[in-house]
Amino acid sequence: MKQMNNALIGALMLGAASWAAPAAAQQQAAITQTIAGTRLDVTATGEVTRVPDVAVISAGVVSRAATANAALQDAANRMERVIAALKRAGVADRDIQTSSINLNPEYRYPENKSPQLVGYTATNTLTIKFRDIRSSGKILDALVAEGANQINRPNLTIDKPEAALDEARAKAVASARARADLYARALGMRVVRVVSVSESGGSYPVPPPMPMYARAEAAQADTKIVPGEQQLQVNLAVTFELQ
Repeated sequence: MKQMNNALIGALMLGAASWAAPAAAQQQAAITQTIAGTRLDVTATGEVTRVPDVAVISAGVVSRAATANAALQDAANRMERVIAALKRAGVADRDIQTSSINLNPEYRYPENKSPQLVGYTATNTLTIKFRDIRSSGKILDALVAEGANQINRPNLTIDKPEAALDEARAKAVASARARADLYARALGMRVVRVVSVSESGGSYPVPPPMPMYARAEAAQADTKIVPGEQQLQVNLAVTFELQ
């Protein structure tokens, strides 16, 4: 009985494989198109610019103490005040994320002697997303006043780039068609149809983080973040038939 079941299973698997092969071949044949005229392959890029609407900033506290517990506790107390300041400024919980908590020993290195432990440094860092770039500078000043003594970046991004990328896609298609028409006229031909379109991906280059360090004792009350503009682009490969 067991041998019969194994034979039945093998037959079913063989039948499924024999059915799948013609189906795959038919699908491949359907994708392949015959070009009666002249094939023309062009690449085109569509570009648009947008003003970034989100700033991502790293803000943290660095505490030093004689013991590990004291350093961690001081960092935790300062971070509580920093988070409270963010929430008072209207930053949502979903836009505040702990990115790192570090504790490191500090040593003194006397000449010709073994290293001597002199204390500990604790670092507590948040990643903060500002959805109102215009007010982010004032919020950063408030953070420094509440104990944040390490601020890095920002990274400026576009929160929902898809609509802008769609506009870039339309521009890329128009550019590809205009280029095909140009080639066709130069060859004394005309564009008959589009055979295929392939998108290599939409992108918008994020500029490298701008260094922005703050210390509580040197904080200024006029911090500003200038968003500028970012370029978004889509690249297409389009095949046309000319006759």
